[in-house]
Amino acid sequence: MLPTGNTREAAQTAPPRETSTQMNGANEHTPEAGTTTPRLRAANVAMGLRVPAGRMAHVLASTGLAWSVFQLWVASPLPEWLGAGVFNEARIRSLHLAFAVFLALLAYPVLRRERRPDIPRADIVLATLAALSAGYLALFYESVSEHVGNPSAIEVGTAAIGLTLLLEATRRVLGLPMVGLALTLLIYIFFGEQMPDLIAHKGASFSHTMGHLWLGTEGVFGVALGVSAGFIFLFVLFGALLETAGAGSYFIRSAVAMLGHLRGGPAKAAVVASAATGLISGSSITNVVTTGPLTIPLIKRVGYSAEKAAAIEVAASVNGQVMPPVMGAAAFLMVEYVGVPYVQVLKHALISALVSYLGLMYIVHLEAVKANMRGLPRRHSPRWQRTLANISLGVIGLAGTLAFVTVAGAAVHAVVPQISFAVVAALMLIAYVVLLRISAPHIRTDDSADAPITALPAFGPTLRSGLHFLLPVGALVWNLVIEQLSPTRAAFWAVLFLAFIVLTQRPLLTWFRGDGSVRASAWRGAQDLVDGMAAGARNMVTVAIATATAGIIVGTVTLTGIGLVMTDLVTALSGGNIILMLVLVALICLVLGMGLPTTANYIVVSSLMAPVIVALGAQNGLLVPLIAAHLFVFYFGLMADITPPVGLASYAAASIALTDPIKTGMQAFRYSMRMVLIPFMFVLNPKLLLIGVDGVGYTLLTLGSATLAGFAFISVNQGWLLIKSSGRERLVMLLAVFMLFNPGMFMNPLIAPYDQLIGAEAEAAIINAPPNARMRVFLSGTTIEGDEVERGVLLPLGQPAASATRRLADSGVGTVISDTGFTITRVEFGSQAAKLGIQSGFRINAVEVPSDRPAQEWMFLPALALIGWVVRQQQRRRAALAEHAAEAPAA
Repeated sequence: MLPTGNTREAAQTAPPRETSTQMNGANEHTPEAGTTTPRLRAANVAMGLRVPAGRMAHVLASTGLAWSVFQLWVASPLPEWLGAGVFNEARIRSLHLAFAVFLALLAYPVLRRERRPDIPRADIVLATLAALSAGYLALFYESVSEHVGNPSAIEVGTAAIGLTLLLEATRRVLGLPMVGLALTLLIYIFFGEQMPDLIAHKGASFSHTMGHLWLGTEGVFGVALGVSAGFIFLFVLFGALLETAGAGSYFIRSAVAMLGHLRGGPAKAAVVASAATGLISGSSITNVVTTGPLTIPLIKRVGYSAEKAAAIEVAASVNGQVMPPVMGAAAFLMVEYVGVPYVQVLKHALISALVSYLGLMYIVHLEAVKANMRGLPRRHSPRWQRTLANISLGVIGLAGTLAFVTVAGAAVHAVVPQISFAVVAALMLIAYVVLLRISAPHIRTDDSADAPITALPAFGPTLRSGLHFLLPVGALVWNLVIEQLSPTRAAFWAVLFLAFIVLTQRPLLTWFRGDGSVRASAWRGAQDLVDGMAAGARNMVTVAIATATAGIIVGTVTLTGIGLVMTDLVTALSGGNIILMLVLVALICLVLGMGLPTTANYIVVSSLMAPVIVALGAQNGLLVPLIAAHLFVFYFGLMADITPPVGLASYAAASIALTDPIKTGMQAFRYSMRMVLIPFMFVLNPKLLLIGVDGVGYTLLTLGSATLAGFAFISVNQGWLLIKSSGRERLVMLLAVFMLFNPGMFMNPLIAPYDQLIGAEAEAAIINAPPNARMRVFLSGTTIEGDEVERGVLLPLGQPAASATRRLADSGVGTVISDTGFTITRVEFGSQAAKLGIQSGFRINAVEVPSDRPAQEWMFLPALALIGWVVRQQQRRRAALAEHAAEAPAA
């Protein structure tokens, strides 16, 4: 059952399960006798809410297929090798949007209740006009480039038509919230002089606004759409091909087979399945409607209420957006916005993602313990050894395959670096054939493979039935981590490998089993590939339209300076209090994120609010790493998918569970409270992002303390540890939580954490700082707007150098040394220094280095003592209750 009502994104981004072609359980279509060529079955690749028949169905499906082929072409090395078909970034973005608006206006009706099977001629005309307007920059790039900032009348008219039709496409695909936000900002641009003094600006002319938003790369065709065209499309296509191949069903059934027999086992399996689906999904709502139809009935069947079953699925699906190694689209946007490598983004997000997921597993367990629930019926007698063996095999089988690919790739790269790519590619092809041969007896191709799960699936056969699906994920990780390819090129090779799997797994299985025509299976594999590529384009319509419309918001920020207005507003309301400032930013992110899909959500909140955290923190003595600010707003933007009254993920899950969406949203918010606390903690203590954490031991200590803090906070929130907690016990546990999450909160008032250095001492500190250190640097100066500023920043220094000026130059900052300190003479465009707001003419007044004091981690000991006290108190009470219960029958 697909969600209705306000869950508009769910219906758009998730392919209907009855039309997907999956090896592990989709409907099978027997090819007609005598078929000699693969045919594009338009009924299998519906592109939106409309499902037209005949010629227009083929037009939609063929356009989606052409879009996927175009994106693969520009991501591949072929244009470079052949010297033909090379497109610059602006042209790629322009054509990317042209495909998206054409499909959006054809595949989505004017009114959502419209059910006519044909496509009106008016929509065909609008779609064509929209595609031509979006493609104008690609078609006439040289002409537009010749007079940037002074657009002709034709260009202004094209921009006006394009923006209008983009907003109409946004209304049809995403609904009114994002259109309303874009229109509000357009009004703000045109009528800036009439606004209240706090937010007033000089305004902009119509032609200047159209040129800025449509004919350049600072508005609609800006960084956000560039990331959509470069990174996101390939990863969405990767996910669509995985789903077509049958990986979605495999992940769910493997999770149930591994965990379904435990207390609340189906709910725990839902958490694991959503984590796996989150690797390939770019939307929390898509995650809900992909895994929910199987997991929510399972969770209800073992005793959870409908609201709790839906809330668990919502919390798990939203967590999927923060789960490395993919993290949906947001990770790739962070790469561009923050200016750090992709692998660094994954490293920073690792602890918070693990705490979120392990914490949700703990919540599910506590709910099951409180209600005395049981899992699915076992196939064998209950023995803890068998349970431990199954879970171990599952972890080893799933994680081990990925680890083996990465380790083997690293070994090959070290031995034969020049040909390592070709060698590993050959090894993966061999591994694919071997794993598929092992899986052949266990892969289900009947219609019941996606049927409701009523009993525990056989563990071994279920696990072995899809290990080959992990190879493309391993290839992606290997390309990113070992070969260190760009995300675009890494995703291209992973998609190519996955496309080969989709194309060949049917004929290979038929050959291994000897139970059918290899030729017919080959044609069906070709149809699977066509279906998957068209489905990838269908799933991208929402993302592309969202990122393009979000470009209006970003363009407004650059055109009007509204970002500074937001800073002034939060400053005035918070009164300089750091915690209150973070609370206000979190609330604004929740409001801005309402009704927006994940990608657009992040673009909006990061453009408006991330700079506020960095600027206000620096003004009040808290130097916040830029990545911490972006992850903070990302987490609270995601919470908008949960919280009523809009929470789209809650509406989607509630429609599947047949329960009240408001109650579901409130319960899901309670289950996600740790995701509210964690962002505050990693802003105040960046070590939770593994910033300044070196060595395996220190990393494990940080991970262990954060995980324990997460569990302790959940016990406080749920009011249960071993038994129901008293008010005093919950307060003691909460104190321990803060000690574990942020030990500096208790150590810093006793001993200052940093020593401030100036002059020659500051110069020596810069020279002697460890490689890739983030130096606490304090600056003053006058901005290009004429404002006097004093701020602190965390400046990444890179590798050691012979002099302080040389090391600063490697960080993108040119300086000269005088009696008053360092004076900045230049700031490299696009560098970390530029992203931190450093400008030419600023002076470096001082730097700070860690003081010689005991490590703040010593505060973990009293935290452990407090938790131990609570455990001991509850053990005594539980023993007394058991003794009383034993005496009662005797009395």
